[in-house]
Amino acid sequence: MKWTLMAVCFGFLLDLLLGDPRWLYHPVRIIGNGISLMEKGLRKVFPKTKGGERAAGTLLVLVIVLVSAAVPFGILYLAYGWNPWLGLTLETFMCYQLLATRSLRDESKKVYDALQTGDLEKSRYAVSMIVGRDTQSLTEEGVTKAAVETVAENTSDGIIAPLFYMMIGGAVGGFAYKAINTMDSMVGYKNEKYQFFGTPAALLDDVVNYIPARLSAWLMILGAFLLKMNGKNAKKIYLRDRYQHASPNSAHTEAVMAGALEIQLAGDAWYFGELHKKPFIGDPIRKVEKEDILRSHKLMYMTGALALVIFGFVRFWF
Repeated sequence: MKWTLMAVCFGFLLDLLLGDPRWLYHPVRIIGNGISLMEKGLRKVFPKTKGGERAAGTLLVLVIVLVSAAVPFGILYLAYGWNPWLGLTLETFMCYQLLATRSLRDESKKVYDALQTGDLEKSRYAVSMIVGRDTQSLTEEGVTKAAVETVAENTSDGIIAPLFYMMIGGAVGGFAYKAINTMDSMVGYKNEKYQFFGTPAALLDDVVNYIPARLSAWLMILGAFLLKMNGKNAKKIYLRDRYQHASPNSAHTEAVMAGALEIQLAGDAWYFGELHKKPFIGDPIRKVEKEDILRSHKLMYMTGALALVIFGFVRFWF
């Protein structure tokens, strides 16, 4: 137990220091390549019917999750058996690669930096690197909102949820979660191509994010109070708007962020040339400004730190 707790804590600190260097091949890319390769094979074998595609999607989920967990388990089993310090070193590195605190800050900071120059096209390009929506027609306010929303949502998916599962199952638990999260981002779409094939991945992602999303929201509310943001409004908007999203989990941290910053987020957005009608989250107490990106970073860091301390305390004593 002590080795896992140490590995998660050291991995968290490494992530804050190093982020995600482009020269370092990320394991999520390996998982993603495996998903793409297996999808092509499964589509050739299974019939192109509702049942056939769902069966193929279910097999994809089972194989990818099992392999993604089995490989690090085998490596760490051998490493810890050889030398505990070797095991700790490898598990620390794995935990570091599973977290996205620094990279989320760095990538969204590029949006802020571009906005500072007044170059809207550059700002749109910067935000297009971290969001899935169409960005070519976004205003300065739209670019800022997209960046803040991404920080809010990924505070749960990229920081709190991985920490949660790593505290339970070490790097192995973290890799299992990351595999599910990656599958959802690749095949969990409600379009013609993935309507049935992606359903198993999307449903499993909803299940594994159910608890982390809600923990993230309450930790973020606590963080808002500690940072002397509008914690009272953060709680109010969270309780009111947390289900204002097609996903049962995505709006939780977004609602808290909107309340804490006293701004309105979400609303209609374009995806692949198609307008998607979405409800607003939060109240427009004040106008959105580019500095909200920096404020979202502070709340993200505080939420991550609180999660590390609280999850670590529970792991140590229980």
